Amino acid sequence: MLNVTRRTWLQLGVLAVVAVVSGSLILFRYAQVQANVFGVGRYTVTVDLPASGGLYPTANVSYRGTDVGQVTDVQVTDTGVRAVLSLKSDVQVPSNSEAEVHSRSAIGEQYLDFVPKSDGSRPLKDGDVIATADTRIPPDIATLLDAANTAITAIPPDNLKTVVDEGNTAVAGLGPDLSRLVNGSTKLAIDAGKTIDPLAKLIDDAGPVLNSQIQSADSISTWADRLADITAQLRTEREAVSRLVVGGSGGFDEGRQLLDRVGPALPIVLANLVSLGQIAVSYPAALEQTLVMVPQGVATVGGALLADRDAPLPYRGAYISFNLNVNLPQPCTTGYIPASQRRSPSDVDYPDLPAGDLYCRIPQDAQHNSVRGVRNTPCLTRPGKRAPTAALCESDQQYVPLNDGNNWKGDPNATFTGQGVPDLGPLPSAPPPPPEVKPPPAVVQYDPATGAYVGPDGRRYTQSNLAAEGGPKTWQDMLTAPSTGPSPANDPQPPG
Repeated sequence: MLNVTRRTWLQLGVLAVVAVVSGSLILFRYAQVQANVFGVGRYTVTVDLPASGGLYPTANVSYRGTDVGQVTDVQVTDTGVRAVLSLKSDVQVPSNSEAEVHSRSAIGEQYLDFVPKSDGSRPLKDGDVIATADTRIPPDIATLLDAANTAITAIPPDNLKTVVDEGNTAVAGLGPDLSRLVNGSTKLAIDAGKTIDPLAKLIDDAGPVLNSQIQSADSISTWADRLADITAQLRTEREAVSRLVVGGSGGFDEGRQLLDRVGPALPIVLANLVSLGQIAVSYPAALEQTLVMVPQGVATVGGALLADRDAPLPYRGAYISFNLNVNLPQPCTTGYIPASQRRSPSDVDYPDLPAGDLYCRIPQDAQHNSVRGVRNTPCLTRPGKRAPTAALCESDQQYVPLNDGNNWKGDPNATFTGQGVPDLGPLPSAPPPPPEVKPPPAVVQYDPATGAYVGPDGRRYTQSNLAAEGGPKTWQDMLTAPSTGPSPANDPQPPG
């Protein structure tokens, strides 16, 4: 009998406990004996496949990237292959899922993956069968390799070599550039991922734009055809076009010099043309009426020349009958400045015009005075309305006369019509005339016999008391007022 110490027995007991615990862990934790042998925590599902697709027993079964079981058996049936699956009970797989066979690598290692069609279906339970219509298998690798081989053999070797050589020539030495291109593409993809919502909105909004292109396809095709005709004509007349390009430089220089010369005034001209264009757009009916009346005006002028058409050229002229009716009708003064503010026709200065609108403001239907006055101008944008100004035409206000007669009347403060006449106040009085400047005294020689002399103004005068026959001249006589006798008929009197 062996003599075993107590310490040895204790060590053996501990070793036995460790062996039992380790074996249990291996059997129940890693080997899953309770599930694989006894089926504890497992349930069985059958999948009908049209072909095995390389699936084999012990192949993994996954759902949403997680292993949920394995294939326990693969059987051949009359319609295909039936795979028996052992799934974990703690993972609920929707019953409407599709079973797809995939490969983990190029050398095989197939597995079965469940892909749910929608949420809300009941989970699979023991004994369920997934029909063939809900399964997918990968293409046969042999068929795929045969197709790839056929595609490769269809490429001529010489052409393939040319493609490889040209590809090498295209990218040779461009490693850093290609690296930057890849890095930039990666960064672009990352930034696009951050702005996925605006990109999605851009893609959604692109639909109407593309539809408009589809709808205008005929117009685009017509434009392309006409552009092709133009380019074909240019190709036909290329010599003339070449001469135009070569010889047109001088014309371009002249045009540039012309633009340089008219540069300061060109903006003003263009601005005035804009105003003229606005008038043309606003008053097309008036322009049309003007163009209609021009031929009649030309015919009227031609009729005035008809009476003297046979006369000699120096005596040929217009036949016009003048019938002057002065102040008939009388001139209109209503609406203008009062008489006290009117300028004299002899004034030659040019002060600023008075502010406001001055025109005859009698009733529009007055027949005795200024029938064609500005107050009767038709408003083209308001048919049936007449007004003297464009502002009054465009407004809702109606024309208001100031007077129905010929006597002057104004409304300087616009108290009741809203269409006032400017009041300039009394005009300044005319400056006084300059004082008369007498000519300075002058000394001239005279004829002692007749008393005649020529004055500083160049005219001849006669003073009789200077003549010798006028009597003795003493110093007393020179201090008294002289008596001037009659002058000859041809001589004027001297300036006293």
